[in-house]
Amino acid sequence: MPRKIFPTWSWPDDCDPWSRRRRDGCCQCIGRALALELAARGCDLALADRDEAGLQAVAAEIGKAGATKVSVHRVDVSEPGQIEAFAQNAVAAHGGLNILINNAGVALLGQFTEIDQAQMEWLMNINFWGVVRSTRAFMPHLSQRPEAHIVNLSSIFGIIAPPGQSAYAAAKFAVRGFSESLRHELATAKSPVKLSVVHPGGVATNIARNSRTGVGMTDNARRAQSIERFDAVAKTTPKAAALRIIEGIEKNQPRILICNDARFMDLLQRFRPATYWSVLQRRIEKAMNAGK
Repeated sequence: MPRKIFPTWSWPDDCDPWSRRRRDGCCQCIGRALALELAARGCDLALADRDEAGLQAVAAEIGKAGATKVSVHRVDVSEPGQIEAFAQNAVAAHGGLNILINNAGVALLGQFTEIDQAQMEWLMNINFWGVVRSTRAFMPHLSQRPEAHIVNLSSIFGIIAPPGQSAYAAAKFAVRGFSESLRHELATAKSPVKLSVVHPGGVATNIARNSRTGVGMTDNARRAQSIERFDAVAKTTPKAAALRIIEGIEKNQPRILICNDARFMDLLQRFRPATYWSVLQRRIEKAMNAGK
């Protein structure tokens, strides 16, 4: 495993009141788990997030886990200038890098007709353009290494597209398409840079609770039901997700599916591309009823 790792992630700026009181709740994400697991392997880490206090807390935690050097950088991935500065500052702090992990993301609940254009552009600016900008900023530095890797987090919603997720699915499909095309370009050019795209399934994070709601979505019961559905299927821990991602990096896997539900949905979409949602809807309702 290369020693200099640059994972970036983001906690949404609109955490609900419960999450604001429980800072540990906001930190229970894949990014934090990745940082801890990589630190345990002795990797140097440059961490980026818009939440400086959260960054410092996680940095202190992973410093105890074994990382030889940790730097923290307050970065808003929706701001191109901040990403470019992060790339320069991180490389200056560590002298180079081997792996870039693009893990920043936010969620937005609501049907397409309930989401306004500004909200959709807000989500795309973080979930898709943040990945593109970060990759562009770090690519020259990665290309100078004898061995390097880019990890872009998409979602199972980059493989399937359920109702109520038109904005999120659009961004995650875009990340998948961008990543697959770039991987082929890198391979054709015989670049030392490899690329993996990650499709997490039901990982127990706060992304659903921290999501924004479409301006036209006024039914709080629907929001609560969406969160309940997420909780019903989100059984994989962030640590398990992080271990699977690290395994995928070590094996240079182009596509990393996390948890059994992601693998099932990937296969289902292949065999029933036009009707997979009717099957999934029944499974989700069954899982929700089993939890009551």
